[in-house]
Amino acid sequence: MEKPQSPFASAYLRFLQLAKVVQALPDGQDMDANEVALLESVVLRWYENQPMTVREAIGLADLGSPATLHKRITRLREKDMLSTLNQDGDRRAKFLIPTQRTLNYFNNLGRSMQQAHEQLTA
Repeated sequence: MEKPQSPFASAYLRFLQLAKVVQALPDGQDMDANEVALLESVVLRWYENQPMTVREAIGLADLGSPATLHKRITRLREKDMLSTLNQDGDRRAKFLIPTQRTLNYFNNLGRSMQQAHEQLTA
């Protein structure tokens, strides 16, 4: 079978290869697609300076039921991908924030995108 001739298809396929390598977490603690989707939602809100509360996260109906989302949050916390932070004066609201491990994970994905872009423009 012939490989794609388009430089865009080749660049994207190479990006997928790189992303697959970086998405594997150390210690064999891979994330499934549902955990990645939840993590991306939480980190995007954090990046926009509007950290998501646990209550808001378990209300993301398009990502699963509240019980399922609560389990995913727990797994992400066990994998040291998310941490919680209480707001001063209000111990009821727990905000989900990324850990350094999560920031490293996204840094590696960004690096993979840069490498794929450089291969496309070379």
